[in-house]
Amino acid sequence: MQDHASVAEPYRSDEIDLVDLIKGLWAEKLLIAVCSLIVLSCAAAYAFLTPPVYETKASLLPPNMFDIAEYNLGRDEKMGLKPFSVEDVYSIFTRSLSSESLRRSFFNEVYLPSVEGGDDVAQDRLWRKFNEQLKISSPNKQRPELWEVRLQSEDPKLAAEWVNHLIAQASAMTEHTMQRNVAGEIFTQAQAVERQIEALRQTARQRREDRIAVLNEALRIADSVGLENPQGTMWQTFSTTQSSSITDGSPLYLRGAKALRAELAVLEKRASDDPFIAELRSLQERLEFLKGVDVSPDNVAVFTLDSPALVPDTPVKPKKALVLAIGLVLGGMLGVFIALVRHMLRNRR
Repeated sequence: MQDHASVAEPYRSDEIDLVDLIKGLWAEKLLIAVCSLIVLSCAAAYAFLTPPVYETKASLLPPNMFDIAEYNLGRDEKMGLKPFSVEDVYSIFTRSLSSESLRRSFFNEVYLPSVEGGDDVAQDRLWRKFNEQLKISSPNKQRPELWEVRLQSEDPKLAAEWVNHLIAQASAMTEHTMQRNVAGEIFTQAQAVERQIEALRQTARQRREDRIAVLNEALRIADSVGLENPQGTMWQTFSTTQSSSITDGSPLYLRGAKALRAELAVLEKRASDDPFIAELRSLQERLEFLKGVDVSPDNVAVFTLDSPALVPDTPVKPKKALVLAIGLVLGGMLGVFIALVRHMLRNRR
């Protein structure tokens, strides 16, 4: 029996006596309270002395059809100009809104001048801070068309102004991009039509010169045989546009020298071949249509402002109640830990 008691004694000596532990912690209640008060004071200092940070948000949606109606005035697929859809315009806007160039432009023109002593601070640090403050995203995967612009700042009024200004910059950038796209599209098509017109004119001029050459040859033959007037009506059965030479049996000389000279005189004095080009007028109509398209229309909108950025009243951080609660818990845990260490050291001694 004594042996069993001696074996079990070490195990009982290593067990934690909860009553003794609670008594030890109670004995250190002042220490725990002091630690809790110190950490709570630090948390309170952080919560009440740290400048509050405010966050504002703007929500954006695609434009309505009537918002982009001015872009589609005069655009017709038959004329080679496909009308713009809402998705086409809004996709350009969202690309502009989330582009690095827009951020850099806003950072250099708006953000940097507002930072006191910004010239003495490394711009890469300010750039990182700016990107932490500004968030542009489409947060809802079920509504990918909904975009949000969020900005945090110590000045609530300035935050709202910045968000609205950034959106206005994105809108202006989109309108400029649309103008360039439309102008480039029209310029390319107009050049193609002008080249077609020039090709048709050159072809018509060459055909007229060929016709003159054929008539001159026929006139020489008519003069050589003394045929001044038409010989019967045989020549009328052949096309007046026949361009073959006399060597392959063309009876053009049968029209007589008088008729040939008259046609030659008309052809040589012709100032323009335009009235004789069948496709020319339709091409000229298309060219005038392209030149009349307005590349910078008024009264257009490339997005819908679902919710503008308003001046926030409540800061998002620091969250004072949460900071104080965390400070109280951490202070209590620190006090209990120190009290436990002191209690264990006393027991060992």
